[in-house]
Amino acid sequence: MKRIKRTKNIRIGCGAGFADDRVDPAVELAERGRLDYLVFECLAERTVALAQLERLRDPDAGYNEWLVERMEAVLEPCARQGIRIITNMGAANPVAAAEVVAEVARRLGLGGLRIAAVTGDDVLHLVKGRPLPLQDGPGTVSTVNGLGEDVVSANAYLGAEPVAAALAQGADVVVTGRVADASLFLAPLAHEFGWAPSDWPLLARGIAVGHLLECAGQVTGGYYADPGTKDVPGLERLGFPLAEVAEDGSFVVTKVPGSGGRVTVATVTEQLLYEVHDPAAYLTPDVTADFSRARLDQVAEDQVAVSGITGRERPAELKVSVGYRDGFLAHGEISYAGHNAVARAREAARVVRERLTLAAIPVSEARYDLIGLDAVHRGAGAGASAGAGAGASASAEVGAVPAVDQGEVRLRVAARTDALVQARRVGREVAALWLNGPYGGAGVTRDARENIAIASALLPREAVAPAVSLKEA
Repeated sequence: MKRIKRTKNIRIGCGAGFADDRVDPAVELAERGRLDYLVFECLAERTVALAQLERLRDPDAGYNEWLVERMEAVLEPCARQGIRIITNMGAANPVAAAEVVAEVARRLGLGGLRIAAVTGDDVLHLVKGRPLPLQDGPGTVSTVNGLGEDVVSANAYLGAEPVAAALAQGADVVVTGRVADASLFLAPLAHEFGWAPSDWPLLARGIAVGHLLECAGQVTGGYYADPGTKDVPGLERLGFPLAEVAEDGSFVVTKVPGSGGRVTVATVTEQLLYEVHDPAAYLTPDVTADFSRARLDQVAEDQVAVSGITGRERPAELKVSVGYRDGFLAHGEISYAGHNAVARAREAARVVRERLTLAAIPVSEARYDLIGLDAVHRGAGAGASAGAGAGASASAEVGAVPAVDQGEVRLRVAARTDALVQARRVGREVAALWLNGPYGGAGVTRDARENIAIASALLPREAVAPAVSLKEA
């Protein structure tokens, strides 16, 4: 890859904020962002557990489904401009994902590109069957061994150090599994500026860069937008963010000029507080960051300067996401329109509820929602039902919400069962409404799938051993 002489500032862009994010804003960043690094953050808690299940079925699977498309879109412009790529799209299989990146590079004529795989986050062997306390286990289960054989994955949140090590070894593309989101952005800063692994204020500023960029379009106005209240222009071509970072950790959040969205003190403030329980003690694998005295200044259009971030020593333990089998989920929907639509939908919910009992379909939990009426702001009607069917807990009566004038409504039934066949039968009862009444139901959808739930545990960081493997395309 062509190398660009570094200036005193480093420019980092975010090409994705979740697994299914768009590709074209990343291409825009690669082509016009004048970047040094492009980061794709695509791994949520359940995403990696589901990826582990894929890998169990196929040892060569378990990475992000859009990996090839993204790499086909950005590898050439990044290689041409000397932009290095960091991504956690490796999910449950970073080594296989790195080979996929190498294959795409060869196909694009980019031979010699160096691709690193960061491993070591998979700690199932350290966790499964052990009395490790769970912070948020199901019901009365308080330790990992209490989950028994239902445990399917355990991934520790690695920090920036192994990613920085991969960059130090000359990697043009770094593919990881479970690395803490903000750490993906801290790593190139620590590498480029030579920040010490115990320089807590500098590391905290790098984490702040990552925290503000990690959700991509959220900070450029996507999740901020509220038409008529908080208007954001050009959402259909929302630009993804980048940060220009100085060696002292001060930085400016911005986006490619002319792209949709906006970067303001308000959009940055909302993202700064996103998923932060204590702004004075934001725990990460690298540092305990303190955002409580952050200063945000609008220095130009779509440019917000961030300062005042500090930090202190990192936690002694690493967070581990433990994925476990948690029954099966059934889901079915049907629409009703025209006169008396809401009453017919409520009657349909009642029918399904009674049918689950009559057909002896064991359901541990169930919800009956009238989408657009009570599915989110839950009242005492159909949507309030906490359980239904054989073995379910008691719930409010369907139809207790006063009637409203609604031209159309969609009934959604969701239930939890212990077996796939039971979940499929719940969906079949929804589908049966089509001909078995009440009249006028249409647009039936249904599905049934295994549910993978997530609980959290802690491991001493010295028990986790990250590793880097490097290959050429």
